[in-house]
Amino acid sequence: MHSFMPLTTVFPGLVWAMAALALVQTARRAALWRVGSAAPVAWLHGLARLPRRYLVDVHHVVARDPYASRMHAVVAGGLLAASLLTALAILPPLAQSRAYWLLVALAFAVTAVGSVLVGARRYPAKQKRLSAGRFQILPFLLLAYAVGGTLTALLLAVGTGGIALPFTLALAAAGGLGLAFEVRQGPMRHAVAGALHLAAHPRPGRFEGRPDTALQPLDLEAPRLGAEMPADFTWNRLLSYDACVSCGRCEIACPAFAAGQPLNPKRLIQDLVAGLNPAEPPYAGNPYPGGREAEGERGPLARLIGPDARIHPDTLWSCTTCRACVEECPMMIEHVDAVVSLRRYQTLERGALPEKAIGPVTELRQSGDAGGRPLPARTDFAAGLDLPLMADRGQADVLLWLGEGAYDLRYGRTLRALVRLLRQANVDFAVLGPEERDTGDLARRLGDEATFQALARENVATLAKYRFARIVTADPHALHALRNEYPAFGGPYTVVHHTAFLLELIRAGRLTPGRLPDLSVTYHDPCYLARYNGETEAPRAVLDAIGLARVEMARSGKRAMCCGGGGGAPVSDIPGERRIPDLRMAQAAETGAGVVAVACPSCTAMLEGVTDRKAEVRDIAELLLQAVEAGR
Repeated sequence: MHSFMPLTTVFPGLVWAMAALALVQTARRAALWRVGSAAPVAWLHGLARLPRRYLVDVHHVVARDPYASRMHAVVAGGLLAASLLTALAILPPLAQSRAYWLLVALAFAVTAVGSVLVGARRYPAKQKRLSAGRFQILPFLLLAYAVGGTLTALLLAVGTGGIALPFTLALAAAGGLGLAFEVRQGPMRHAVAGALHLAAHPRPGRFEGRPDTALQPLDLEAPRLGAEMPADFTWNRLLSYDACVSCGRCEIACPAFAAGQPLNPKRLIQDLVAGLNPAEPPYAGNPYPGGREAEGERGPLARLIGPDARIHPDTLWSCTTCRACVEECPMMIEHVDAVVSLRRYQTLERGALPEKAIGPVTELRQSGDAGGRPLPARTDFAAGLDLPLMADRGQADVLLWLGEGAYDLRYGRTLRALVRLLRQANVDFAVLGPEERDTGDLARRLGDEATFQALARENVATLAKYRFARIVTADPHALHALRNEYPAFGGPYTVVHHTAFLLELIRAGRLTPGRLPDLSVTYHDPCYLARYNGETEAPRAVLDAIGLARVEMARSGKRAMCCGGGGGAPVSDIPGERRIPDLRMAQAAETGAGVVAVACPSCTAMLEGVTDRKAEVRDIAELLLQAVEAGR
């Protein structure tokens, strides 16, 4: 072993050189992140929880693709173990141990297996959702480092190698230094940026077991409202976009992409990255549907949005803000936040709303209702039901928030069913009636933060006049605004979705439903209930309580497909090759169920608008009322 002593120090030195090069490349990349605006980051908290965020939260998402999960565990685990063990071999006692070098060889061999798994996804033909470009060289760099490292460690272990040892070291050096070089703007960037992003994540609540989905209030006195250029984003959001591994999971989940609208969330994130860095390699993934491709300017101060810029305005307005992309992203990137920031600039600074959205937003500003309808007409659905008004009573156990759907004749049937169930259960409730304004959800998602804030403050002031224990609403969009976004404006409320409240009443024996076993049903999860607020079980529990034959769609729960009704998409009305609700009802038809159960006025309107549907669309409150009446 003595004759190999110089090489036993050269090999660990190679790994230390790799680490130094990776550090230099990271510092060069960090210079780009620093052009972003300031953001508060609890570094000690984030770094202390980084292992759990990586091994638990990230792995939970990665594991949805079993092959990718195994591949990642083998190649990442092997790479880290092999590199760390080799770096420690700079210590003489370890460098002189044949058993230690055998352990190093084993770790490199595991990395080699992982490298083959990486390559199998890209050669002879890569999976369609994966990006190509520099990612195509990744398996070769990994394999060179792994094979060179395995052979070098084995030769050092057996104490013989002759002329072969320099060649195996050279092979390991070519692969290892190549990997380190790719940290700045190649495929290894996501490894370093991803780890830092998990520690400095702009929504740390996602890792603490609670939905962290509320949009942050915009300072309406700021010099620029929203994001026009990369420098307008906070530095940790620029960092998060660099964490993208271009895996395409967001692309597969996106309803707008599936419908052929000009949005691909993966391309959007990569356009934000490319807009920041003038030297960014060309994008090599699936394009935006519709062929709208433009290189545009590059650089921290380059304009991002425009017909001739990197991102066409129609790309922004195609987003339903459903968070399916966010739910599927293994790197925990917040695509929707980026979309809303860009929309805020378009709306507030440029007044560049989609043409069909101008009317509803103007009506919200002027009358507090997107349709321009008189506020007292919100209770017209309840003719003959004698709704109690808060203004007459001053207090109630439950404030029933009707929401925008109250004006719709179809959703009025749902609200009538809900009111009858509340009366059946002797619930002490009241409504605001003419005092209830729109929550402003539509305005906020379309980027009109000023109108949202004005409506929020008016509603908070109205609610402050009355006493109630909880707000119950059948509208997940209203629920999300009241529960998660109004606290920033002085309105901390306990807000419950009507399905969760109805389940409480059933379990308390205040509602006694009969059984409806002859109906087969599939439940469509509203995005703003499931993904935004984590409620997936209460609606299903109510359906089970009335004995329905329930079958799940292929995409359900937090991974359900959007109906197409969120984010202002119905009023933006960006054309595509297909309609999102048509795609969703086709998925429902695959179950063979005769009823699609819904729990949101937007979902009701969108899914009932499908002309060739074969299933009936009914709200859970309507089904429960039928069961209660059947049980009498």
